[in-house]
Amino acid sequence: MKKSIGAEAVLYPAPVLVVGTYDAAGKPNVLTAAWGGICCSDPPAIAISLRKSRHSYAAVLERKVFTISIPSEQYAKQADYFGLASGREVDKFAVAGLTPVRSELVDAPYVKEFPLVLECRLIHTLELGSHTQFIGQVLDVKADEEVLIDGRVPDIYKLRPMLFSPKGHTYHGVGKYLGPAFSLGKQV
Repeated sequence: MKKSIGAEAVLYPAPVLVVGTYDAAGKPNVLTAAWGGICCSDPPAIAISLRKSRHSYAAVLERKVFTISIPSEQYAKQADYFGLASGREVDKFAVAGLTPVRSELVDAPYVKEFPLVLECRLIHTLELGSHTQFIGQVLDVKADEEVLIDGRVPDIYKLRPMLFSPKGHTYHGVGKYLGPAFSLGKQV
């Protein structure tokens, strides 16, 4: 029998997304967000949800763009730090020892050391309650060549993305391979 644990945002696992923006002064900033994911295939779109109190919130509204950098497991400490510190008070890139890179397509920075980057243009904003959801159309995806299969497909085992447990407040790596999507179920 299942036990009720109440109404909570506990979708498992949550991705670890590092949102890049320039603030009003043009300073590069990043913020770690776990409330986000794919929300549309055509056009390709990513949704992220931020609290109004976050420094990056105003930057997304002002510039109408953002990047998403996907940290690999080796950058777990830096990714967590990006969610703990405020860009109002510190230069997160300098403290973390990582490099901001100006996106080619949008007026926002991404993290050079992180192996996968999505460049997004804001297309919708939705007030939800404690968070505002920003939907960004993905204009381009950039990946380090060493994480790609056949030069086009990111390999999850080479990428080694971080996963977040919302209720447990813990980070995890990717588990074992279970089978191919859209064909494994044909065995049923």
